[in-house]
Amino acid sequence: MKNKGLGEFEELVLLAVCILKGEAYGINVKQEVEKHSGRSILLGAVHITLYRLQDKGLLKSEMGGNTEKRGDRRKRLFEVTPSGMRQLEAAQDVRQKMWQLIPQLNAGH
Repeated sequence: MKNKGLGEFEELVLLAVCILKGEAYGINVKQEVEKHSGRSILLGAVHITLYRLQDKGLLKSEMGGNTEKRGDRRKRLFEVTPSGMRQLEAAQDVRQKMWQLIPQLNAGH
């Protein structure tokens, strides 16, 4: 499947997974995205996006250990794949190139 780049929310979720390195699961990712974006988001949207990114090969996941706090349910922990890192780097590269082309920002340079 040819990847057509990342949507903005997908990019934010991927970035949050990177930041959380090894501790990325639904609620943590939701809180990280909210903290940095200033937006309130639905946990369901985060879960859907995590699984979609996994289906695209940009994330991988495994089950974490049980915790009493969760009623012995295990967390699914997500981690970015090398392909996911390449997608993030490509998205950043495109944004930086476009920012550099904005005349108002480059007038003084």
